[in-house]
Amino acid sequence: MVRFTDRVRKKLEGSERALPMISFPMSLGYEAIMRARNRMFDKGIIRTQRLPVPVVSVGNLTMGGTGKTPFVIMLAGLIKKGGCRPAVISRGYGGKARGEANVVSDGRKLMATAEEAGDEPLLIADSLDGVPVVTGRRRFTAGMAALSRFDVNVIILDDAFQHRYLYRDVDVVLLDGKHPFGNGYVFPGGTLREPPSGIRRAHVAVVTDGPPAEGTGEIEEETGPDIPLFMAHRRVKELLDCATGEVFPPVMMRDKRVAAFAGIASPERFKTILASLCGTVEPFLAFPDHHAYNESDMKTILAASLSSDIIVTTEKDGVRLRRYPDFYGKLKLLRIEMRLEPSPDEMMGVICGKLLESRKESM
Repeated sequence: MVRFTDRVRKKLEGSERALPMISFPMSLGYEAIMRARNRMFDKGIIRTQRLPVPVVSVGNLTMGGTGKTPFVIMLAGLIKKGGCRPAVISRGYGGKARGEANVVSDGRKLMATAEEAGDEPLLIADSLDGVPVVTGRRRFTAGMAALSRFDVNVIILDDAFQHRYLYRDVDVVLLDGKHPFGNGYVFPGGTLREPPSGIRRAHVAVVTDGPPAEGTGEIEEETGPDIPLFMAHRRVKELLDCATGEVFPPVMMRDKRVAAFAGIASPERFKTILASLCGTVEPFLAFPDHHAYNESDMKTILAASLSSDIIVTTEKDGVRLRRYPDFYGKLKLLRIEMRLEPSPDEMMGVICGKLLESRKESM
């Protein structure tokens, strides 16, 4: 109780973190609900279901912007490289498919569109060879469907840290390097999905694009000494020409007049990455996350980019725009990949160790 009241006091004292009179009590109310919900899960009052294979969840505390999608792609690749046969399960946010289990990819070919599957599941499926991707509102049902249809022995849950109805052997939580705990407030007054103390459920914490300027002290205070802490950085891999399928090194933008747009959680971060490669990005148009582009949007983008040499956007935006081939062919996609510190092998060693511990405890 002392810790909770101390956090309330800090919130009220911080002028930069001040919230409107309506948002503040709503945030406190939502925080109280999430705390109560977590206690019911911890005590077994709300029961969880368990899949017959190891489950690794990737999630975050804040609402987007931590690089979760490229991390899931990287993790699935590492698990596959290690000799396992993973499948990725996602809720399929933004997708229109309403089946209990919707196959986005069988590991060889795409079997859904961005409109059906959601942009992030389709991007994951498009980026991974030999890894099935399935969406569904109930992760247990979707996981069982993946196990029955494909030869897999590990399930990776995409964006499922708060989805506690399905048991996971390992929880990997990503934290934004600049603002690991958002603005300190839980939704709707802030970007936190639950109180910072929720990080203690994690088995592995990964700070993306960090560490924070003030160091990792605040993070380590919340995680404690038992949760391994890794650093991950988004790195520009290449530039994809949507018309030809050719890829180019990012330096090809250095002498170009670059226009760009993005409909992601942190469009300004994308603009900053681009500016580091080409100097000036003009114009830059920002759209809401998961934005459903229409003809009007495309006309606006093209009109604003008349004096530009190339138009660049993200891979996530690209999968949403494939249904407009004429416009899509005018774009370049900036491909991003994750790099881990100290090393992918060390993180996989931790994850494998946790998986073994969890399976022994269940026997």
